[in-house]
Order: sequence, then structure tokens, then C-alpha cells
Amino acid sequence: MVLEGNPEVGSPRTSDLQHPGNQGSCVLSSPGEDAQPGEEPIKYGELIVLGYNGCLANGDKGRRRSRLALSRRPHANGVKPDVIHHISTPLVSKALSNRGQHSISYTLSRSHSVIVEYTHDSDTDMFQIGRSTENMIDFVVTDTSPGGGAAEGPSAQSTISRYACRILCDRRPPYTARIYAAGFDASSNIFLGERAAKWRTPDGLMDGLTTNGVLVMHPAGGFSEDSAPGVWREISVCGNVYTLRDSRSAQQRGKLVENESNVLQDGSLIDLCGATLLWRTPAGLLRAPTLKQLEAQRQEANAARPQCPVGLSTLAFPSPARGRTAPDKQQPWVYVRCGHVHGYHGWGCRRERGPQERECPLCRLVGPYVPLWLGQEAGLCLDPGPPSHAFAPCGHVCSEKTARYWAQTPLPHGTHAFHAACPFCGAWLTGEHGCVRLIFQGPLD
Repeated sequence: MVLEGNPEVGSPRTSDLQHPGNQGSCVLSSPGEDAQPGEEPIKYGELIVLGYNGCLANGDKGRRRSRLALSRRPHANGVKPDVIHHISTPLVSKALSNRGQHSISYTLSRSHSVIVEYTHDSDTDMFQIGRSTENMIDFVVTDTSPGGGAAEGPSAQSTISRYACRILCDRRPPYTARIYAAGFDASSNIFLGERAAKWRTPDGLMDGLTTNGVLVMHPAGGFSEDSAPGVWREISVCGNVYTLRDSRSAQQRGKLVENESNVLQDGSLIDLCGATLLWRTPAGLLRAPTLKQLEAQRQEANAARPQCPVGLSTLAFPSPARGRTAPDKQQPWVYVRCGHVHGYHGWGCRRERGPQERECPLCRLVGPYVPLWLGQEAGLCLDPGPPSHAFAPCGHVCSEKTARYWAQTPLPHGTHAFHAACPFCGAWLTGEHGCVRLIFQGPLD
């Protein structure tokens, strides 16, 4: 067997050369040296899975959790393209027998494959995300069903790849994080079969897309009070940016977007076809409310002693320590069409309109009547504003700007659909605005 090395691959990739500086990365003041014993390692950023409100239903355990911080490793484990080989397809398995050698295999036909070998990169740390529980996966992600929780049971077939994507973070300031489709398996390989979307780039290299794709959306204006949703793009195996395919698994790729990069920004959304992740930078998290602030807001709201305008009972948001089981006796409930907040009552049903339909006794609007739950995942909030708005129809409460941002952010669903959803539970939003201003009886009004 003869393997022909191509020295051109040892030079930087085209997409690497196209990165416009380090836009969107988090600039910290920490030096580039390794952390000293007893010091906290430098944090690159955090990944937050939408739909869990701070914790998985069965609790965060090990690598399977709702939130993961990516920090600088004791030793670099990043890789970069090195040498390209053109070989006969039947000999691919023999050529990839070295588990210590990272590589990507592109099967062009039954008789021809291209293997790109990767070499160690002492300047980057690599983190892998996927459904697999194998050791090379740093963050185990499962499908999130609308309404909160993971899809479970033998009939729940996952659409998330076992090795969905990888993130490479620069070990030196400004600690830029870049995302790539597909992750390396237990043999340190990525295989793109004959049916996978793949192609030669204009500079003679190879690139491709995974079956269901990795989509990324960077918010316009950053993740702040003035943010607006950006445009969803697809990221290739080599980190290039493309417009979306006609459907999630179509073999025809979209168009190359040359003026955009795979650099993650504060607030970037990553969709893995079954779960959506939010990337937060350390600088961005400094602007987000803390759990202590959220608890102070809860206590302040309860201290105002809001009342049910009909039953005249005092309402109070329950402590997050109780967990979301059954609503508390003092739990506030809301008519999601009008925003009037009441205590729980059993009258006003309009079953001819649906089992959950109730008529508000104050304004007579008919719509869902649900308990209010405070959003507890602080990283999903754009600002530390007061809990004044609720998502419809789930009833999760957050600040006005946070509610309006997520209500106008379309999240991928299925093979080609998009739908706004509550970031705290994943429920699809309904109504004209997707959220409603809460109208309390009392000083909170």
C-alpha cells in the first residue's frame, strides 16, 4: 500500500485564514501561562442546554448535565490538519489502525477514499460533544422534548449524533473558541461515508457535513439587552460556514458564507438536531444575573404580598429548593392571554374551547390558565431585570427583555422547521407575542 502525503495540508486551512481576527471571543486579563497549584483554571466559556431550567430532571451527574464549563486543560489536546492521503477504499480500516493518530476519512467512491491526518496542536484544547457516553465525549447530550425533560424509553429514537461536534479553544488570550461539525470516535477517527455530503474545496482540500448537521446562530448585537436573533448557518467538518440545506439531511450543501466564521460569540446557539446549546463567555456571564440575585428577586416579589384579586389570598413564588413537582397552595397562576395573575381556582372552565381553557374573571378573555414558575437558569437571561413577563403557555417567568428575545428567536425543530420555544422548558410558544406581561394585584403591579 502506498500513501501519498500532500504537504499542502500542513499549512493552515482556508477557513483558518479567513477568521476575522478573534471576533466574538472573550478577552480576559489572565496571563497565558498554566494555572498555578491552587488557582482556578482559566475558563473559556460555558455551554447551557436549553429546556432544563438549571438541572436535568434526574439531576446533573458527571458528563451528563444541563450546564458544562469549558476550562483550560492541564495539557493541550487539540489537533490540526497535517497530511492528506489518497488510498483505495478497502484499505481504509488498515490505514486508520493507529488509535493515537487523529484523522478524518472521506469516502468518495467504493474504490477511492481521502484520509486527512491530524497532528497535535499545543496551542488549543479540544472538547467533544455528543450522545455517546464513551470517554472521549466531554459533554453527553440527549434529546430534549418540548415541555422540558429528555426523551426517554426504547421508542424514543435519538437524532443527535454520537459524536456530534467539537470545540477548539485557544490556550492563549483572547481564548477564542471555534466549533466544528463531528467529533472523533474511540479510534480517533471521523468517517464520512459514501452517502455523506462532502466535496473538494477550491484549494484542493476536503470538507463535508454530518448527517443531520450542526447549526449555529450568532445573535446580532451580542447577548445583551439590545440583542436580536441572527441567521442560522450550518458548520462543516472543517469549520466553514454554509447556508442551510433544503432539509436537515439533504446531500446538497448550502452556499459558502465567506464573511462569517465558526468563532463562538457570547450568546451563540448550537443546534445538534435534538438539543440546542447556548454558549456563554466569562465576560458575558458577568452581565447575567446570579442565582443570589434571582433568589433576591423572588423574595422581593413575595415580600410585596401580591393577592388573588378574587379569592384575596396572598400569593408567593415557591422556593427553587422544592423543585418543580406540584404547584404550591400559594402559587401564582396566570391567564396567559391577558396576564392577570390569580391564585388557583377551579371555576371559569370553557371545555367547549379545550380542556385547559379558562375565562379570566377580570377581563373575560378565554385562554390557558397555568401556574407561574420562576426561570432558574441564570445563563439564559439577557439582563438582571425584575421577573415581569411569562412565556405562553408554560408560565416560566423572567425579565421583559429576556422574554421578548427568546419569543422572537426561532429554534430548529425536526428536519426543516423552526419554532420559538421557552428556553427554560423547551415548550413551543403560542399567542401573538409568545409571552405576556404579568398583572399582579398589589404593589407589584
